[in-house]
Amino acid sequence: AMEKSYMSMFLLLVAISCALAKDVGKKETKETTAKPKLPQTLSRGWGDQLIWTQTYEEALFRSKHSNKPLMIIHHLEDCPHSQALKKVFAENKDIQKLAEKFILLNLVYETTDKNLSPDGQYVPRILFIDPSLTVRADITGRYSNRLYAYEPSDISLLYSNMQKAMKLLKTEL
Repeated sequence: AMEKSYMSMFLLLVAISCALAKDVGKKETKETTAKPKLPQTLSRGWGDQLIWTQTYEEALFRSKHSNKPLMIIHHLEDCPHSQALKKVFAENKDIQKLAEKFILLNLVYETTDKNLSPDGQYVPRILFIDPSLTVRADITGRYSNRLYAYEPSDISLLYSNMQKAMKLLKTEL
């Protein structure tokens, strides 16, 4: 009789500890899922309504086959300069409208293609590539030490460079 009561006491303790363990597990997941993280879209905040490509290879393919110039934005999520430029880029209606005429790619990592870092690997930098897959090294920003860098105050220069990338397209092809 004594063994039976020990056994039932033991089983009761096991049952209680199992129930408590389940509860603890539930609490933790509730807290971590309380703030749903928005899925990262390919735009990464540079223009959610624009169509962005996923990889450099895909972007080159699309540019060549659609006869549209490619615009590549190199940036980093934790870089204040990238964040500032992204905000101005995303909020500028003219830029967003003109960007629709491009194949778009924004990269948060470096590619192995040396043509995409003609003067170094800094962020943010924006390069244009024409449908013949030629990097347009002639379309630059206003900094001699970082030719493809743009700051929020350079947004009108970026806009005119986007227009230049479109115009040269029409005359060359």
